[in-house]
Amino acid sequence: MSSFPNSAKVVIIGQGGIVGASVAHHLIERGWDNIVGLDKSAIPTDIGSTSHASDFCFLTAHDQMTIYTTRYSVDFYERLGRYSRIGGFEVARVGDDERMEELKRKVASGKAFGNNVSLVSPREVKEKFPLIEEDMIQGALWDPDAGLVIPRSQTVTGEMVQAAEKTGKLQAFANTPATGLDIRNGRIRGVETHRGYIAADHVVVCAGLWGRLIADMAGEDLPIMPVEHPLLWFGPYDQFAGTGKEIGYPLLRDQGNSAYMRDTGDPSTTEGGQIEWGYYEEKNPRMVHPRDILEKAQARLSPSQNDLEMEQVIEPLERAMELTPILGELGFDEKHSFNGLLQVTADGGPSIGESPEVRGLWYGESVWIKDGPGTGKVIADWMTDGRTEIDHHGIDVTRYYPIQKTNAYIHDRCYETAFKIYNPAVHNREPYSMGRNLRMPPFNLRERELGGYFMEAAGWERAHGYAANEERLLEKWADHVPKREAEWDARHFWRVSNAEHLEMSENVGMVNLSHFALYDVSGADAEALMEYCSVSKVGGTTPIGKGVYTNFLDSAGGVRSDLTIVRLAEDRFRVIDGGDAGNRDRVWMQRMAEDKGWTVHIEERTDHMGCIGVWGPNARATLQKLADDPEVLTPENFPFAASRDFTLRGVPVSGFRISYVGEQGWELHFPLSYGLPLWDMLYELGVTPVGIETYANSRRLEKSLRLQNADLLTEYNLVEAGLARPKVKDADFFGKEVYLEQRARDRQPAYLCTLTMEGNTDSNGVARFPMGACPIMDPNTGEVLVDELGRRSYTTSIAYGPSVGKNIALAYLPHDWCEEGRDLTMEYFHETYPMKVAAVGYKPLYDPENARPKS
Repeated sequence: MSSFPNSAKVVIIGQGGIVGASVAHHLIERGWDNIVGLDKSAIPTDIGSTSHASDFCFLTAHDQMTIYTTRYSVDFYERLGRYSRIGGFEVARVGDDERMEELKRKVASGKAFGNNVSLVSPREVKEKFPLIEEDMIQGALWDPDAGLVIPRSQTVTGEMVQAAEKTGKLQAFANTPATGLDIRNGRIRGVETHRGYIAADHVVVCAGLWGRLIADMAGEDLPIMPVEHPLLWFGPYDQFAGTGKEIGYPLLRDQGNSAYMRDTGDPSTTEGGQIEWGYYEEKNPRMVHPRDILEKAQARLSPSQNDLEMEQVIEPLERAMELTPILGELGFDEKHSFNGLLQVTADGGPSIGESPEVRGLWYGESVWIKDGPGTGKVIADWMTDGRTEIDHHGIDVTRYYPIQKTNAYIHDRCYETAFKIYNPAVHNREPYSMGRNLRMPPFNLRERELGGYFMEAAGWERAHGYAANEERLLEKWADHVPKREAEWDARHFWRVSNAEHLEMSENVGMVNLSHFALYDVSGADAEALMEYCSVSKVGGTTPIGKGVYTNFLDSAGGVRSDLTIVRLAEDRFRVIDGGDAGNRDRVWMQRMAEDKGWTVHIEERTDHMGCIGVWGPNARATLQKLADDPEVLTPENFPFAASRDFTLRGVPVSGFRISYVGEQGWELHFPLSYGLPLWDMLYELGVTPVGIETYANSRRLEKSLRLQNADLLTEYNLVEAGLARPKVKDADFFGKEVYLEQRARDRQPAYLCTLTMEGNTDSNGVARFPMGACPIMDPNTGEVLVDELGRRSYTTSIAYGPSVGKNIALAYLPHDWCEEGRDLTMEYFHETYPMKVAAVGYKPLYDPENARPKS
């Protein structure tokens, strides 16, 4: 055994699990050495989730990153000779039409993001999986790439660690828990263990169920939590005796019953001669805080395997026996059955990336077996290059605000996530019911009195429309605001939103924008930081009071941020950012300043300032009635994109003349204490409250405006996104060199285009209003468009535009398809709809000359 080291470039905490092993493998592959792996128990683990995992992989998902990591992991396991690509079914029972619709949606997502799933008939399921009662299902999804890690992911973990040790670049130490982290001046310096101290430049926490306890050593928390997962075993089952197979039939997911099952192959194999049936509790999932997990010596099976009570599962098990009677015919192996602990998260995504609080401290938490190697690659690429192949906004641990890392929030959100693992199907716009009412402006009570239909973002309650507007506006705009007859399209959407949209464009409306993330950047090097971060010129000769729309790029020229910067003084700037992206961008700016050694102070102002957008052709006239100095609002005194301080009936506001809704008007920023009187005075003058739906979706799409983390991703550059400035500023900025190279190309591989849906009636004669990522296809072949870099075309945004009268989408198209008037097709719930390219690059459908906001 190696002598215990006193220093390392990287220490991995949790070396015995699939994630820790994958991180070590991929770091070495990327050229790293001097890596030390620690585990509190055996390597491979005998106590973590990897030790008892079911080890199957499905490639179905509704997001790009998950399909990417799972697809990579499956191929990785197969290259090692450790994968049985047996295929898998997801079935919809007779009578469960909602599950059947979800399978259709999964097929479309698969086409959008690149898996090979398809719909099949009950007969086709029976042919491959004879254990099922064919007449009980109405259809199924078939994933030919689904399969099983063989013989166990635990085995693969051990083999990966051994191979890494043989390179001489990893030293692994079992039974050596981390007892403390050495953090000085905001940076990791080392790890304490009972065997000694290890100085380290980087620490990667892959501790799985115990990840929060390691984070606690750093004074922070992670929005993840273990939950019990019943696993039952039935046997003996000798169907595959003598075959040597680890699994004989395809996998089966009965997600309408929140369950799955698989056989374990030949009785002579690792766990052979049985049927495994697993269930995710839908009604009362049993959460377990990591501090309450038993120690190894206390547990009957292991710390991650708790005793099972049949009352937990008897009802779904009876339903499972109806679908697959074999479960009732075989004996129940009570001693082998257990509640396995797995990890769920506060928003469904894992916690990956560098800590927002401690430089050099990385996390790889809440990752399942199917994503282990892919996550290892993501972390290794991120640590090496500062970026990943696929935009990582949805997994980045810095996406969470402090309010989202309290014990109560973590428990409640993880609890809600836990009972939605399989069932019901989660809607694109599905709101959480727990962890709500945390952040509200002072006029929230007024919004509730108006019957606001609230959703939540970054902890902020946001009304998408107001019931008080329905009687008047739905009657007025009835002919322009279609009813949504398809339940899925209408769910979590309120028709009045589209009427408010139209009313604003005719008169004047106000939108609650208090969710904006605001940061004041000041100090001797504030200008240097803002200029270096931003593609647009925000310093230099930019006058005080000028607001500039800009982007931040990553090292490959990908678009990582989309925001506005207002120059408040020579050495003071205000960053106005989207609520979901704000914390990530704050951390990025802070790290940039640290790396440059700049003297900068970044002060979060979000919880101190509110914002109301006042827009419409009568916005100026309305505000002039309230302004103590009406002349300040004239076009001559207040040009477009300017920022000015003024008062409305004595209420101080900072007005920013900008528009995300294509109308004349201002963002009014104000100290939160003035929010209620400001709302009341606007409402008193007849300004219509308009829900965030207009701002975030319907009018945004009519104006062809891009949304970060949807239309703007690090896989695409600014030129492709249609946001390249006419000139490149002289000052240096992060990503400038590669951006110049991208601009110099004769053409780009793809361009973000605006598409219109030319017919939206389905086969049942129902008008559809799509949402989500829908694949864009060649109308002649039905194949999804793919550009020369392998990037697939799908709707990055889609919404109905009531001013245009059509569904409008944004999508990146390969260069050769970027032609206005070009016909395409789009799939939505397994039906194909005609689409047309309305614009290549940035070109609004509503007010294409942008005259209205500048009026």
